[in-house]
Amino acid sequence: MSQISIGGIMEEVITSEEFTLEKARKVLKDEIVAVIGYGVQGRGQALNMKDNGIRVIVGEGDYNWQKAIDEGFVPGETLFPPMEAARRGTIIQYLQSDAGQKAMWADLKPTLTKGKALYFSHGFSIVYKEQTGVIPPPDIDVILVAPKGAGRTVRDNYLAGSGINSSYAVFQDATGRAMERTLAVGLAIGSGYLFPTTFEKEVYSDLTGERGVLMGCLAGVLEAQYNELRKRGHSPSEAFNETVEELTQSLMPLVAQNGMDWMYANCSTTAQRGALDWKNRFRDAVAPVFTELYDRVANGKETEIVLRVNSQPDYREKLQAELDTIKNSEMWQAGAAVRSLRPERRKK
Repeated sequence: MSQISIGGIMEEVITSEEFTLEKARKVLKDEIVAVIGYGVQGRGQALNMKDNGIRVIVGEGDYNWQKAIDEGFVPGETLFPPMEAARRGTIIQYLQSDAGQKAMWADLKPTLTKGKALYFSHGFSIVYKEQTGVIPPPDIDVILVAPKGAGRTVRDNYLAGSGINSSYAVFQDATGRAMERTLAVGLAIGSGYLFPTTFEKEVYSDLTGERGVLMGCLAGVLEAQYNELRKRGHSPSEAFNETVEELTQSLMPLVAQNGMDWMYANCSTTAQRGALDWKNRFRDAVAPVFTELYDRVANGKETEIVLRVNSQPDYREKLQAELDTIKNSEMWQAGAAVRSLRPERRKK
């Protein structure tokens, strides 16, 4: 296990050099990993494990059944209905949506016989057990590996030869092997670095991040700037280029590679001065919103909304309507037009 120092705080990290894929294969040689749900995370993790030589089977219903077949899983051999896969598996990757986990729990629980491991990539169902009803039997391991990216990124990074950062945690160790099982699966799904956490910390940070900087806050701030530029007479393409295109295509790659300070240092002096002068004003303006957001995550109010809305029978239709509103907005129509000009799009 390695250590990194961040502002004088020592943090542990496990790398793929320390816990190698060869070691992961040895730990998992007698295991069957059953991936329940061939969706956003399930697909990426299942395919990576399959390519890494892990015995993996998929449990899926009608929704992504054909997709799993198209990508190499064989009905009756490596592809089964969810409960059949769960019965066959020794490590059960419970990768349904959060609402789906609640709905399926009564059927899944009897398949969790002594010595198995129940694996999550999100601490939601365990942390909010009063609302989900997900309370595992005491004689199984309960473990977590949470990739810090979408399932598509998990797969794309693997195919590109790079790993993804993941958090890991053990909630319940019934076998004495929970930690080695966790790390082995973490490496097998394509993690390059594994950072320790707890189920609670993972879900609190994840829900805050999704609603905050990663998605909700980002989308809202982009809309606010775009709308202001349009209101002031700028064309759609100019407003989009100054709001989204330069951010995603130029600046964020520099931040990812070298940090915010390096990006600032390599911009014009006018941009440097303006960014430094306004950074704290934006920080202070949104700080109360983040406090409210974290409180709502911690007290379960956000969970209540997720479970109520995502459990509605017309959820997918309502979701698509909301996504279509974004897609059809002027800003993202401008985005589609600008992206069509990129060389890789013109070649298609």
